[in-house]
Amino acid sequence: MPSSLSHHRGRDSPSSGEKSSALTSLEASPPQPSTTSIDGLFDQYRGEHASSPTPRQSAMKVSRADQQIEPSGAKHKRKSTASGQSTSPVKKVKRASSGYASPTKYAHLVNKLTDSLAPNLICVFIGLNPGIRTATTGHAYNHPSNLFWKLLHVSKCTPRLCRAEEDGDMPKLYNLGLTNIVSRPTKDGSELSKAEMDAGVADLEAKVALQRPEAVAIVGKSIWESIWRVRHGTNIKKDQFKYGWQDDTERMGLIKTGDASWPGARLFVATTTSGLAVGMRLHEKEQIWKELGDWVAKRRAERNDEEAAPNS
Repeated sequence: MPSSLSHHRGRDSPSSGEKSSALTSLEASPPQPSTTSIDGLFDQYRGEHASSPTPRQSAMKVSRADQQIEPSGAKHKRKSTASGQSTSPVKKVKRASSGYASPTKYAHLVNKLTDSLAPNLICVFIGLNPGIRTATTGHAYNHPSNLFWKLLHVSKCTPRLCRAEEDGDMPKLYNLGLTNIVSRPTKDGSELSKAEMDAGVADLEAKVALQRPEAVAIVGKSIWESIWRVRHGTNIKKDQFKYGWQDDTERMGLIKTGDASWPGARLFVATTTSGLAVGMRLHEKEQIWKELGDWVAKRRAERNDEEAAPNS
């Protein structure tokens, strides 16, 4: 198994017969790692998204959206004095989102977390960004309330319950990888801006194109919303969102040109594993993760059979 590659990173089955021809080809002949440099892939994907707003422009838009602005034409209320005369209009104070935290808030922390990646993995899990405990210990999903390692096991993505301290061994042990969309640590996801999440999409695409896993799993709805926003230039609508396997046109890391062309990794949207998330019960999360786990377990068994065949 290829050795694990380290880069800094951030946080939090289809039925038979439905596989696309591209997936069938991938499974029959596992792709080789791309010889393209990661810097070249970064430039490629950043160039493709050049028409999207820059992080600074997006941040300005997010900030404005978070501000409380009265509709144009609305009349300002005036405070009356004891004499009955009205004073100047009372202007509302413009405030940033209450959850957002500037990078300077946690600038004192040393982020020890690194990617756990290798070529040709079965699945790479894409989280949000490191929490405080995860960043300081250097191990992914390390908060006691986070359900990641439990859901990984219950779903059969791993045959046993793993510990956060084993995150760096996931490529070697189970053909699984870990990376995230934002690298800076925060207490929770609400302290990130949409702009910095969107800015991380191009790097994700480049990492996936370089390592060429069979699939990627998005660990949380907000991450998929960022990827969609960058790809389509608009927010995903309620009737467009779905958990589970996404359309084949939404593959990640697609390389279109040259001898290194690659159809990209299939994309699965899973639930967040954060213990702070509400709105979905544990058994509902397990049901969504089980669809992914069944496929991962099947592919691992098939790979093991393929590796054992020459020796039989």
